[in-house]
Amino acid sequence: QLQKPYVMLGFNIFAAPTDDEARFLATSLMQAFASLRRGIPRKLQPPDPAFESTLSDAERASLDEVLSCSAIGSPATVKASLEAFIARTRPDEMILASHIYDHAARVRAYEIAAQVRDELAA
Repeated sequence: QLQKPYVMLGFNIFAAPTDDEARFLATSLMQAFASLRRGIPRKLQPPDPAFESTLSDAERASLDEVLSCSAIGSPATVKASLEAFIARTRPDEMILASHIYDHAARVRAYEIAAQVRDELAA
């Protein structure tokens, strides 16, 4: 009898009080990914509200694919994104990553993620 393989998946979390703030915070990862794809890797940069407007169509498509395993938004948005991802993939365990430049904002994102986890477990 075959045993079901153990599935552990990674997921990006950019959680903030509002969807707009979370999207702003996520631009740090967007910049890092775009820079890497352009062949000029660099350290995580501060968020840039205008960054997305600098992307080519191909870069936008590539980022959309990368961010498909991400939750970007308010607690309610993060909860909905996480629920959908779990329903789609059925992982046994998840690793959450939050590539947010500002330490306090990153800690807050993990606090929101922990709150969402508790709500989903209830």
